[in-house]
Amino acid sequence: MTDDDLRSFLSAFAKLSDLANRIDAGSGNQQRFTDAVSDRLGTDATRLSVLSEDIPPHRYVDWDVALGQLMAQDPEAVLLGLGGGQERYHRVLGDILADRWANFPVGQVDYVNLPSGPETTHQAIGLGARSFTHRGTPVLVFQRRGGSDGDGAPAVDVMSTDSSVAVALLDELRRLSDEHSVLRGQVVTLGLSDDHRPVYQFLPRTRVPASDVILPPGTLARIGGHVQGIARHADRLRAHGQHLKRGLLLYGPPGTGKTHTVRHLLGELEGHTVVLLRGQALMMISQAAALARAMQPSVVVLEDCDLVAEDRSFDGSTAVLFEVLDAVDGIDGDVDVTFVLTTNRIDVLEEALVQRPGRVDLAVEIPLPDEEGRRGLLKLYSSGIGFSEDALSEAAALSEGMTGSFAKELTRRAVLRAIIDDREPSDEDLLVSLEEQLRDTESLRLHLAHDSVEIEEDLDFFDEG
Repeated sequence: MTDDDLRSFLSAFAKLSDLANRIDAGSGNQQRFTDAVSDRLGTDATRLSVLSEDIPPHRYVDWDVALGQLMAQDPEAVLLGLGGGQERYHRVLGDILADRWANFPVGQVDYVNLPSGPETTHQAIGLGARSFTHRGTPVLVFQRRGGSDGDGAPAVDVMSTDSSVAVALLDELRRLSDEHSVLRGQVVTLGLSDDHRPVYQFLPRTRVPASDVILPPGTLARIGGHVQGIARHADRLRAHGQHLKRGLLLYGPPGTGKTHTVRHLLGELEGHTVVLLRGQALMMISQAAALARAMQPSVVVLEDCDLVAEDRSFDGSTAVLFEVLDAVDGIDGDVDVTFVLTTNRIDVLEEALVQRPGRVDLAVEIPLPDEEGRRGLLKLYSSGIGFSEDALSEAAALSEGMTGSFAKELTRRAVLRAIIDDREPSDEDLLVSLEEQLRDTESLRLHLAHDSVEIEEDLDFFDEG
């Protein structure tokens, strides 16, 4: 058999297979998906190119909303579902249309409920196509959020007989998805799942009054002036050619109130979009910066940056820190974005900060509270309980080195001690609980120190070996 004979045989076989597939689909009164798409576009869909765009998981709802708005403008628009097995979830539109063997029929559109706020959800198309007219030309947009097992990235595939219309449609979808984003003005955290897939979650915006933030005098006003002051006068600063981007670093020992201070700031910045990253999720800084730029005014909070630098199991930790600081620098000056970094170990970040100067324009220490600060913390967390002023002052004097978290736990212990005895908390409960907690803290400190010595001895043994 010659090459020409083989090509003729394969061509005839393909036509026969195509005919068999059409007959098989027609026998069940189910139109082939490929034929339905061709009918809607008015031409053989297998001969058209597909324009695809990957969508970050946290922006999928935005694109679904934007597509719904455009589709609603065409009274003759229709939805096309895709029948078949699980393999359909892992196919891009071009492969589905070109595959003569899969013979996917038209089926029901698959939907998925996705979060659109802390307490709301949005029903989005998980797998299906929208057929409508855009700029007078038939278009088809195929949505796929990924496989039911999480395989595959969210994306949209666009087809049109006019490629320029497909490009214009994607541009319009980007604009509408930003303009009507469900993320705008919300608090959202980006992260990574156990298998390192990007995930997101909406968080409620809690309001923490300034009176509940116990810091050295003038510290909160300095922080607020840097963050809120620029936001309050953004338009006038732009008019005078001044940049709006700012970077704030809060540093100090664990439990001194860095996160508490951030919560206060976010509560004061009502209407700002907030993106939270923590630890190894800092590797998503590029996505966070892009979201902040699109949703301005916005705040990007990078918590516990030192965890990445100290985690030697996380390859490229130093590079991630530099990427974080470069992302701060990469935001245009007229974009209203605040970067807030927190760390328990300023020494860990020192090298990165020195090598990337200007990214953080205000660094504020959140220190261990002094005696007056400790008294303020105890008074805050024991509000309404009834401890006397003398008892609070005595506890504050005896608890040097205490943090806000220590004061909160102390109050809980004192109340629990009274509840066990079925009575109201007393000053004695506070002072006895303080003595116990100080003793427990010292015991834990000695235990950790002993473990640290043993580890160092083990390392010395291996070094000698």
